Amino acid sequence: MTFAAPLEAKSIRFRARSFVAFTLTPEAPLATWLEGLDHWIGNSPGYFAGRPVLLDLNMLKPGAGEIAALVAELATRGIRIYAIELEGASLGAELPPVLVGAKEATTDGLLAQPGRKARAEISSQSEGKTEGKAPEGRAGKVGASKAGESEPQVGHEASGTLMIKSPIRSGQAIVHPHGDVIVLGSVASGSEIIAAGSIHVYGTLRGRASAGALGNKGARIFCRRNEAELLAVDGWYVTAEEMEGVSRGKPIQAFLDGDALRVEPLN
Repeated sequence: MTFAAPLEAKSIRFRARSFVAFTLTPEAPLATWLEGLDHWIGNSPGYFAGRPVLLDLNMLKPGAGEIAALVAELATRGIRIYAIELEGASLGAELPPVLVGAKEATTDGLLAQPGRKARAEISSQSEGKTEGKAPEGRAGKVGASKAGESEPQVGHEASGTLMIKSPIRSGQAIVHPHGDVIVLGSVASGSEIIAAGSIHVYGTLRGRASAGALGNKGARIFCRRNEAELLAVDGWYVTAEEMEGVSRGKPIQAFLDGDALRVEPLN
């Protein structure tokens, strides 16, 4: 006679984790919007790799068949859609799920309170460059930090400022939704800084820097030596090619002037 051993009851552990999400908002005519997206991808191959991407269709309001065709078009460009925003929509299981109650990310309420530590996310990102303005790509939710032996030394200020006390290596990304980022060293090629506020680099900036990522048009980027692959403020950006011979190798500041991003030498 044989006896079956009793099954050991195990609990299922659920853990919350958040990432930087980008929202694409297609506009009519769709062919023109896709051309702009192709231009972005051409200058930034692999930019969307490993990044959660949402598709906001509230402006376009396509039918289910058109949504499927658009999701397939984006897949051919290496963009995987994780979810769709479309009010009142009910889509089939073959399409990404519909998000309900999503909120636009802003800087309101994100500044750290006195006595509390600001939080940042440090991760690995793919390398790429861009030109012009993104086809409505915007930052979403940012969550807890990830630890690693190769991470730069981080210091937090009560004001919400994040201070990086060592160089940022290639492949690293700093995402800080609470205010300014100050880097005391240099920023290597292939790395990235995304900040809700301004970005200050006291060494050479060779990677990508995106200030005002949550809608702060008054944010600026400062660096002692500009060798950047990309500079962006509130989604408006310039690439290394556009800055060649104008501000390369110089101390600069980048800021928005209307709907144009200006890069000027610092005297």
